[in-house]
Amino acid sequence: MSTATEALEVTNTKVRADPGYFVDSYPTLASKVAELQWRNRAHVMLFRGQAGDYLSTKHLTMLRPTIFRAPPAKKTLAKGLVEKRFKALDEAEAALSDGYDAKKRLGRQRVARERLLRWSILQHYEVCPTPLLDVSQSLRIAASFASLGKTREAYLYVLAVPNISGAITANAESGLQIVRLSSVCPPSALRPHIQEGYLLGEYPEMIGVAQALKYDHYEMDFGRRIVAKFRFNPATFWANDAFPVVPEAALYPPTKDWLQELTDKIKADVAPLLT
Repeated sequence: MSTATEALEVTNTKVRADPGYFVDSYPTLASKVAELQWRNRAHVMLFRGQAGDYLSTKHLTMLRPTIFRAPPAKKTLAKGLVEKRFKALDEAEAALSDGYDAKKRLGRQRVARERLLRWSILQHYEVCPTPLLDVSQSLRIAASFASLGKTREAYLYVLAVPNISGAITANAESGLQIVRLSSVCPPSALRPHIQEGYLLGEYPEMIGVAQALKYDHYEMDFGRRIVAKFRFNPATFWANDAFPVVPEAALYPPTKDWLQELTDKIKADVAPLLT
C-alpha cells in the first residue's frame, strides 16, 4: 500500500488499484523487497520494470503479454488483430526453426520440437507479439529497465511465482510456465545472461486464436500475480553511487550474434502481417 511503512496483507486487487508505494532510493526498494521475500517464503520473486503504469477499465494494473495488448489509445483488443498476431507468430516460428536447421546450430532439435522455446526467442528479440511476458530475477535490472523512459515516475512490480527448476518450469496447479532465457538462447547471445531474463506463460499454452477466445481478457493478465507495486523518480532514485543504474548500452549489448541476425530478418519478413 502507498501509505504503509511495512508490508501489509492485502488482496491482489488492492495492490493493483493502489498508486504504488513510493521509494526514494534503490537501497530502500531492496529492503522492501527483502521483507516481501521473507513473508512469501513459499514463492520466488520475479520483477518487471516499466516507465508507466497501464490500467484496465477497472483501474487495475495490467501486465498482459504482447499478443493480448490493445493498441495505444484503444480500450479493447479486436478479434481480427489477435488473429493477425497469431498468424505472424506462426510464420515467425516456422522461419526460426528453419533458420536453426539451415545453420546446423546446437539446440535445433529442441527449437523444432518445443513451441515455448520458439516463443521465448521471438519474444526476447522483439520479433513479434507472443503470449509471454518478460520479467527478470534481478531487482536492479528491472529497476534499470523502468528508468529507460526518462520519465519523472517509473514503476517496479514484484510477482510471486512457484519454485523455479530447470530451463522450463511448468506448474499445472498455478497455471503457469516459467522459462529461464539463459538456458534457451545460445551462449553467443549475451543479452539473456546480462538481463537475467525469464518469461512467464500460461499453462497450458495458448496455441491459437480459437483457444485464446475461450478466456476472458482478465484471465490473460499476469497482473494477477503482483504482490507489490512500487514507484520512484529515476532522477533521484539512483543517487547512491554504490548502486548505479545499469546503462542502456549494457542492457542491450551491441554485439551482433547469429541469432540476432536471424531474428532481425524474421522480424522484417513478418512485419507486413501485423499492419
